[in-house]
Amino acid sequence: MNPLHTAELADKVKAKETVHLLDIRQEADIQDWAIGAENVIRYDIPFAEIKANPAKARNQLPKNDPVYVMCYKGKSAQTAVSLLEAAGMEEVVHVVGGMQAWGETMSPRKIGDLTYGGAIYQFMRIGKGCLSYMIVSNGEAAIVDPARFTEVYTSFANENGWQIKHVLDTHLHADHLSGGRKLAEETGAAYWFPTRDGKEAAFAFSPLEDGIRIPFGQQEEGMRCIASPGHTEGSISFVVDDTYLLSGDILFTESIGRPDLAGQAEQWVQDLHTTLYEKYPLLSLDLIVLPSHFSELSEIGPDGTVQARMEDLYRKNPRLQLQDAGEFIASVLGSIPAQQPNSYQLIRESNQGKETIAGSEEADVESGPNRCAVNS
Repeated sequence: MNPLHTAELADKVKAKETVHLLDIRQEADIQDWAIGAENVIRYDIPFAEIKANPAKARNQLPKNDPVYVMCYKGKSAQTAVSLLEAAGMEEVVHVVGGMQAWGETMSPRKIGDLTYGGAIYQFMRIGKGCLSYMIVSNGEAAIVDPARFTEVYTSFANENGWQIKHVLDTHLHADHLSGGRKLAEETGAAYWFPTRDGKEAAFAFSPLEDGIRIPFGQQEEGMRCIASPGHTEGSISFVVDDTYLLSGDILFTESIGRPDLAGQAEQWVQDLHTTLYEKYPLLSLDLIVLPSHFSELSEIGPDGTVQARMEDLYRKNPRLQLQDAGEFIASVLGSIPAQQPNSYQLIRESNQGKETIAGSEEADVESGPNRCAVNS
């Protein structure tokens, strides 16, 4: 068996294949961030225990199915594989790059076509629960909420003969380092950022405000901005081709955005109620909601994407059934996760251009799961 790359692991998870995963990290690290899905059978055996008694560890693992060994960076897993093989195990290999590589694995999947020949693609960063988008119209592309791996977008655009004209962030991100400014600089594209989130930004940007349209491609397939505060004070959503709602971190397929990451939960939760109960209901219930994050691998659909119809979300999500503002506010404030995204304050500062993070430190700064939603 060859070592398993995280892109291959992602394909197995999306395809709902049964995966036997041996995680050899410390218990605290596993509790903080691990791969959890119905089709992933995980065996948590610390590396120290495998070194001490590989035969005992071998007996806790399946005999007739391949086992993939996961650590943080992929090095300890290689040693664990050697120990287990010496103990008589045959179908066992390490996951290349470990959880760090899992958190950086990203690939595009087509969501659908636009009315006049354009298309929209979802880029899924499966280990972080991050979603970004490329909207293509008349040979021009707009990128929404890009990750720091800008070469993924530029390569995809170049392969298809598209020119990246606009780069947009729906809000000031707190869980991952935005690739927005870097991508705009590399491609000569305009960089758009919410005006109210950019009050302390140390860089120039084109302001995103309620009601404006992003001028690119076939105008009928264009992007219309909707001010949708609540997760941040400046959060912006985009209606694309009157078919898709790019909801940022306001509305997810299983939850809604948390309002506390800048320490203003009491104020922002009221904005969140206004967005979800006054602004979004004015939009078509037939819109396909495309969020910028997901929390659980179970949110990935059979086609390998994360999406849902607006009507279905408003019918199924309990927090969209609370018409009384006071009841909604109490419910949200009582359901904010105790943990914030790892390094979220440093990430916010970096995404405002106020801090510089060395390239060698970016992966560790971003390490960890998505924590941008209230508990469902």
